[in-house]
Amino acid sequence: MIAHFLSHVAMSTQEPGSDPGSGLKWYQTFLLFFVTPVSLFLGIASVVLLATRPKKK
Repeated sequence: MIAHFLSHVAMSTQEPGSDPGSGLKWYQTFLLFFVTPVSLFLGIASVVLLATRPKKK
């Protein structure tokens, strides 16, 4: 039980000299974790689809 509380105390402290900076805004988070992966998936899927579709004769 004591080790559990001490682990939380150790996680809340920062290293000396660290400067974490400001957090991301909601739209930056949305762009980084939703729009970018979805657009990469759609881009790669379209390239694969165009490369492997049957050719018309």
